Amino acid sequence: MIAHAGRQVPVDVFAVPGRPRPPGLVLVHGLAPRGKDDPRLREAAALLARLGWDVAVPTVDGLTRFRLRPEDADAVSAAVIALVSERYRAVAVLGVSVGAGPALLAPERLRRVLAPSPVRAVLAIGGYASAPELLRYALTGAFAFEDVQGRRPPDDDAIRQFAVANPELMGGAGAALVANRDPARFDALLAALDPGTRGLLERLSPEGRLRALRARLFLVHGRGDPAVPFTETLRLAHAARAAGQPVRAAVVGAIAHVEGERAFGALDLARMWATVHAFRSSTR
Repeated sequence: MIAHAGRQVPVDVFAVPGRPRPPGLVLVHGLAPRGKDDPRLREAAALLARLGWDVAVPTVDGLTRFRLRPEDADAVSAAVIALVSERYRAVAVLGVSVGAGPALLAPERLRRVLAPSPVRAVLAIGGYASAPELLRYALTGAFAFEDVQGRRPPDDDAIRQFAVANPELMGGAGAALVANRDPARFDALLAALDPGTRGLLERLSPEGRLRALRARLFLVHGRGDPAVPFTETLRLAHAARAAGQPVRAAVVGAIAHVEGERAFGALDLARMWATVHAFRSSTR
């Protein structure tokens, strides 16, 4: 447990004993009911440790129960502070899927207690840029950025879990928005939300807060990602460039249509590896 921002944050650290101290890495899970104890997450952390990191894995409370809030970034900040307190001079953050939100929002919150920020680089794998666009996709299956667009069937079970986890957002206009599956009605229903809910969605959107990142940004996304559409990485890269932030992005995997088969060719793999390798090298 690590105390931060008035809370106790569960954090595990994965390291290979007996080697010179490598850079530190904070691994941020996506939607995972078991948080840091998710077996796949622990396997990934152990692999990253073997690849040359000391890996801190916090539990992000909101991501264990479909209830993401801005303060969930404090779990990431706590893990960064824990590494710094152990004299790690270079720290990177890797956020997976929806966990990219807290990963990208944490550096802004860190500046309140730690300056300059020790975070040298952030890698978002399958991350998102806009909370309203992520909500559009979750509720209607529609996604778009510039001239790229598509649609998939929504996951009704996930929508039910979201509604149960966020009862205070389900009254009136919120209930109407969550009940809707028609992309053509989404914008009007979103605009009808109360100002507090719209403000919450804005605060959960990394695209508007990238000027505070002060770290190199790396993005990887699969075109067939069923949880977060790849257009969110396109949106995030565009927002980073508009904010004057260095960014390297790789959208990989080829599909003929939204419903098509995923296929990863040699070029895709090379681009993905080059992006991940550049991320790894950024804290050397």
